[in-house]
Order: sequence, then structure tokens, then C-alpha cells
Amino acid sequence: MTVSNANGSVRSSRATVEEAILHAVVHGWYEGHAQGQDECPGYDFRDGLPKDTNRG
Repeated sequence: MTVSNANGSVRSSRATVEEAILHAVVHGWYEGHAQGQDECPGYDFRDGLPKDTNRG
């Protein structure tokens, strides 16, 4: 869906190729990050490890 929307934006001249790529990358990262948070309860996005993990 993201790629299709990017292609449509470029074809209709609503966005340049660079803008469409940046938009797709940001949305891809955001969706992956949101899914990762849903799948991994206790994930601390600032350090990348659960809060109770021994960081050694």
C-alpha cells in the first residue's frame, strides 16, 4: 500500500520522486516500530533492551 501510494503521488505530480521515497521510508519505519512495540511488551525504545535486563 505504501509503495502504491508513493507511485500514485509521483504520477499525479503531488510529490517528487524524492518526496515519495522519504514518505514511504518514514511510514515503513513507523509501522515497523509500532508493531515491534506491540509484539514485545516491556521494550524500552531508548536503550533497545527490556528495563530489567542486565546490561553487563
